[in-house]
Amino acid sequence: MKNTYWQIEHHFERFTALVIKIIGNSITFIFAFIVILFWILNRDFYAQNIHDDIGDIILGITFLALFILQKAFNKFTASIHLKINELVATHETASNLMINVENKTEYELKELSKEFFELALIANEEMAQTKKDDDLDT
Repeated sequence: MKNTYWQIEHHFERFTALVIKIIGNSITFIFAFIVILFWILNRDFYAQNIHDDIGDIILGITFLALFILQKAFNKFTASIHLKINELVATHETASNLMINVENKTEYELKELSKEFFELALIANEEMAQTKKDDDLDT
């Protein structure tokens, strides 16, 4: 049962990545723009009352904005990921597990999160111990 869940999760993440690539593509935006133009220029569009027309125009603009925002988001996140990967790769004490972390599954991210949470607890304990030692020395 657990294995089936992870297989479904894996396929869903692959599907999500594919959809994001398609939605954020310039060609997809151009196609959506042509569909909206065809829809607005269609005679049936003008048979509706003015409130429906305004609602349809707003819906069309919102639909097109989705593609623009997704494209901008894809570019932004790709640049952030590259910058972070460069920092991790060049830092001697950094964990190489963090390189290309954006390509990991949700399960792998949760496991990494647990690992780094435990490291943070250890670091906090060490800081508290160091503070105690400093207080005793003074």
